[in-house]
Amino acid sequence: MKMKKFGSALGLILAAALTVAGCGGGTEQKPAANPGGGEKPAAEGPKYTFRLAETHPADYPTTKGDKKFAELVNQKSNGRITIDVFPSAQLGEEKAVIEQVQLGAIEFTRVSTGALGDFNKDYGVFSLPYIFDNDDHVWKFLLSDDGSKLLDSLESSKMKGLAYYSSGSRSFYSSKPITKLEDLKGMKIRVIQNKINIDLMKALGASATPMPYGEVFSSLQTGVIDAAENNYPSYYSSKHYEVAKHMLLDHHQRVPEVLLISKTTWDKLSEGDRKIIKEAAVESIQYQRDEWKKYEKESEDKVRAAGATITEVKDIKPWQEAVKPMIESYRGEYGKVLDAIDKARAK
Repeated sequence: MKMKKFGSALGLILAAALTVAGCGGGTEQKPAANPGGGEKPAAEGPKYTFRLAETHPADYPTTKGDKKFAELVNQKSNGRITIDVFPSAQLGEEKAVIEQVQLGAIEFTRVSTGALGDFNKDYGVFSLPYIFDNDDHVWKFLLSDDGSKLLDSLESSKMKGLAYYSSGSRSFYSSKPITKLEDLKGMKIRVIQNKINIDLMKALGASATPMPYGEVFSSLQTGVIDAAENNYPSYYSSKHYEVAKHMLLDHHQRVPEVLLISKTTWDKLSEGDRKIIKEAAVESIQYQRDEWKKYEKESEDKVRAAGATITEVKDIKPWQEAVKPMIESYRGEYGKVLDAIDKARAK
């Protein structure tokens, strides 16, 4: 009888040992031993439930990219790995979320490379103006070995870069007519509180006016500022086109997004699960890029229909020449990445 009780107790202990808490509040079941040796197929491994933090709304192109990524991971793992996407900053704003990802408290996020500059200095390069000729040039760099190395460099900041997403380009819009570089001279232009953006306005002959995004509409309306800058979707969704009907497409900054995972979470995963997550991230890129193009075109059509005047800069070289001394002043910080971007231009 004593032996039977001992055997039952031992069985309960062993059973309990096989159940452990998974990452992100989910449940992880340890895979059974593989009689043939080696790691079991990824589809038969542990079960996980992870969270992905997103600041944009549910219908925004980056959020759609997140969801496609989560869907692909779920498919490739035969339903073992679930990634719940939390849009609209439900889990916090970008900087706070990045800090939580570093700690492993949040497993995944999608953030702007602009925000990453505070955590990895090389990402500050994307704030520099006119370093990319066009969207093709951006993606030649991002999808190159040098672009991959930049993703990998996030490991030193306790994160693992998985893929880049598109966020278009930033251009100027004003309450006054603007069609050429000379029109910016003396203009008061709202910028993000960032030294590079302030230096950019100075190089173009304008006056930088840092202010919170929420104050831009009224400031344009009352003449506190003459102009601002952003991408097409933001120009439309903010209704800035109602008080600044003139847009000059100079595409001065192309600031991509990054999909990333906590290094703490990544290190806990099997090689098979890492492969699933990386493949899903890469496969989601084209879908997100296509969604961005559609969203951008819809925004353009709507502001044009509302009476906005849109002027495309045909020759970007004079603009690049105007900021050349400024770019050179930052070469000491970003020289290696700038060289890689120049190399991608030649491909």
